[in-house]
Formats: sequence, structure tokens, C-alpha cells
Amino acid sequence: MLPAAASLQKQGANKGATTAFLISTPESGVDSIAITYALLDPIMTLVRPVAAFVTAVAAGFLENLLNWREPKILVNHSKTQESGNCCPGEGQHEHTQHHSLIGKIRTGIQYGIVDIWGEIALWFYIGLGIAALITVLVPDALMVNLLGGGLSSMFIMLLVGVPLYICATASTPIAAALILKGVSPGAALVFLLVGPATNVTSLSVLFGLLGKKSTFRYLLVLSTGAVLFGLGVDQLYTFLDISPRAIIGEAADIIPEPVRIGSALLLVVFSIKPLYGQFRKLFQKKQSSVKFVSGFPDIQGHKRGHK
Repeated sequence: MLPAAASLQKQGANKGATTAFLISTPESGVDSIAITYALLDPIMTLVRPVAAFVTAVAAGFLENLLNWREPKILVNHSKTQESGNCCPGEGQHEHTQHHSLIGKIRTGIQYGIVDIWGEIALWFYIGLGIAALITVLVPDALMVNLLGGGLSSMFIMLLVGVPLYICATASTPIAAALILKGVSPGAALVFLLVGPATNVTSLSVLFGLLGKKSTFRYLLVLSTGAVLFGLGVDQLYTFLDISPRAIIGEAADIIPEPVRIGSALLLVVFSIKPLYGQFRKLFQKKQSSVKFVSGFPDIQGHKRGHK
């Protein structure tokens, strides 16, 4: 996300637009919304992107209000842009095939199964693993007392979520497990909003991208918006007289059980290739970083030197 934000700024986006992009992008993706609906409930599915959108607009507006500069737009006068066809030359026939109905369906399926799921599969299973540990190891009474609701719960979640490195996909099952253990939905929403948008390692990049003052405003507006929406969500559940622990994950009940089992099996099958690729890359990096240094002299090189 940070490289994309840096690219946008190089192309002429001002700091306000970049700030809004950094806040809204993790929460408004199709993968994030779909996983939220599957693991949480319809209320959180609606509130999560809306809260991110409102907070992003507020942060971007404040940034432009306090630090407005006319953006420098880079115009690329290339021959390909002057041409009337987007695919000049002999590639015109392939382009038509790509935009046929069958080509669009094939491309969409490949994008959903290979590209999107390939990027989030590892993080999704990491989130499931952490959620399982929370469910088994953390006592319910501890969560209810610390994070059962109120302003203190929101601040605790801020302290946990801001420095933590976690993506929107992995944070969703963790939030579901926290709610099942007694954490208020508002506190879980704070975690969902600030966790993917901030972490300790990205602060140095944000300092270089936005500047220290803009980064401080970014964190301030994000934290304020998350807390306000968290308090509002708690009040919404109370007003509707809905127990979040009772409806978490119940959205899947409308789907017949054979379809759910078959979908779960397909998910496992589709996860094999991306997980294998991720672990293979990790293993290759570790293997390439390990070098054997011998304490003995190079006899062959010594002999070659005397010849």
C-alpha cells in the first residue's frame, strides 16, 4: 500500500489525497468486505467501510486545509497516448478476444482465485491461527473487564492496534475471536480501523512520504475517527438490542450446509498453491542468506597462484 501511495504522490496527488488513500484502501477492498460479512455480521460489514471512508475524507480535508500546495502533475507525451487505439498494431485481435464475454469471465475468475486469494491466503490463515489461540487461551472474564466497552476499551485497542503490523484480512478473524470472548464491537472496530492503516515499521516511511507534521495529523484523525465510530457502534448495538456474540458468523447460516462444506474444501484446494509459493519464497530467502565460511585456506587457489 505504501509503494502505491508513493506512486500516487509522484503522479501529482497532494498529501490530502494520499492520506485519504492510506486510510480507506485497506478497509474498502472486496476481500476485506467479503471476509467481514462471513466472519462478523451485516452491521460491521456496513460500518467498517463507511467509518474508513468518513475518516479518510476528514483526514484528507484537514491535511489540504492546513497544508495546501498546488500539485505538480507530470504529463507524459508518449506516442502510445497520441494513438487512437489502446493496443496499436498487430495486438488488436488479441485485445478483442480479451474483452469478449468468455475472456472477461476467465479473467475475472483468474483474478479472484489466483491474484486476490493468492495475496491474502497466508495472512488469512495467520489471522485464523491467532484467533484460535485467543479463543482457547484468553479467559472471557479478562476480555469483558478490560475491553467490554467504554472509552477505556477504545484507548486500549488504540495502544494495541497502532504499533501492530497486521493487514485487513488477518485482522478480521482476530476481531471476530475478540468479540466472541466479550470484547465490545466498538473496540473491535477500532482494532479493525487502526491495525491495517498503521504500524511501527511504516512510520519511518510515512515521515518521508508525508512529513512529520502530516503523519501526526494522519494518526490523530485516524485514532479520533476510530474511537468515535467505536463508541457509536456500541450504542447502535445497544439501541437495536443485539448481542454481537450471538450473531457473529451467523450470516453463513442462510447458505445450505452442503454448499458450505464444498466451499470450504474448494478454499483449501485453492490455498495450496499460494501457500506453497509463499513458504517456498521464505525458504529460498533463508537458504540464500546462509553462507558457509571455511576457516581453512583455499588450497586450490594457492596452488594456482604458484603455477
